[in-house]
Amino acid sequence: MTVYDELVARGLIAQVTDEEEIKELINNGKATFYIGFDPTADSLHVGHFMALCLMKRLQMAGNKPIALIGGGTGMIGDPSGRTDMRQMMTKETIKHNCDRFKEQMSRFIDFSDGKALMVNNADWLLDLNYIELLREVGACFSVNNMLRAECYKQRMEKGLSFLEFNYMIMQSYDFYALYKKYGCNMQFGGDDQWSNMLGGTELIRRKLGKDAYAMTITLLLNSEGKKMGKTQSGAVWLDADKTSPFNFYQYWRNVADADVLKCIRMLTFLPLEEIDKMDEWEGSQLNKAKEILAFELTKMVHGEDEAFKAQDAARALFSSGNADNMPECALADEDYQDGKIDILAILVKSGLTSSRSEARRAVQQGGVSVDGNKISDISTAYDKDTIKSKPLVVKKGKKNFCRII
Repeated sequence: MTVYDELVARGLIAQVTDEEEIKELINNGKATFYIGFDPTADSLHVGHFMALCLMKRLQMAGNKPIALIGGGTGMIGDPSGRTDMRQMMTKETIKHNCDRFKEQMSRFIDFSDGKALMVNNADWLLDLNYIELLREVGACFSVNNMLRAECYKQRMEKGLSFLEFNYMIMQSYDFYALYKKYGCNMQFGGDDQWSNMLGGTELIRRKLGKDAYAMTITLLLNSEGKKMGKTQSGAVWLDADKTSPFNFYQYWRNVADADVLKCIRMLTFLPLEEIDKMDEWEGSQLNKAKEILAFELTKMVHGEDEAFKAQDAARALFSSGNADNMPECALADEDYQDGKIDILAILVKSGLTSSRSEARRAVQQGGVSVDGNKISDISTAYDKDTIKSKPLVVKKGKKNFCRII
């Protein structure tokens, strides 16, 4: 099976231009490709996971990845998939987020000896002269075509600012700049980026001739992958300080039965032959598949030791209601009122709920227990000295736990 055939078999390819040429480049390790990451937070999340795994997979086949950090486009914000305009970030915030991205990406991609590049589009976008930009690329874009693009159509009724309208031009210019500077001949992105990506390919060919070797590929579930990064309680981050290895493991351990084999196929590096055998699994065997998925991805992000700890903790938790490696929440003196803290405050402080009202509903609906005992009274409180002598194991729902110390 060729590299490209494996990408298709794993469900990673949705749309392509110039498929035969793309196969030739990827299968023979001749692709220099980029994927962009806008630095809207100081950590990558699981919504970026598919892109990172794809970059690793293609690099292993001899191709050269370029991780493009959107320090420049981040000053504008991508309107795709949004109902309102992004909050503007300062240059300092963007730089901090870019630095954190680089640290996390290095776990997936080998940047040594020129095997991969990490570049920031602020290096060329922020120095552009507006008039010169208009004269250089303005004639290459049809406003009529831009307005027909899905990324803009979604926002027309709500209101699309001229600031965001420029995003397609900026992203297209990225591909143009990367092609000229680094010989980048391919771009990958989510299906919500298709119009922007085609804009980049068209810009290269119009400026540099039809023979310019610029191609695009979209990932089948990259947009769905962005949704993977969100849960009811917030984002699932790759930063261990934001999402503990245990909680990261639990996130993947709790995927729906219908999604587990799809995720294993797309996101792990297990052989397809081994995964295909799992297609027959059902019932309790799917729980085994979920453990495999959770372990493999936690190992990739946090290392094998943390993956084993998370796996052991999860098994111990469900077998005995306790675990040495479950997430902990340390209470401070100011969390207590007259030496006590109530269950609602504990649920909010631990992150098991996002507000006291959500905590109240969880208790009233019978979904909260402490040390295995169901809590039905929202006024239940605990002494500071009691918690000091014996930590509390708080459970919300069937799968969310925290040790209170």
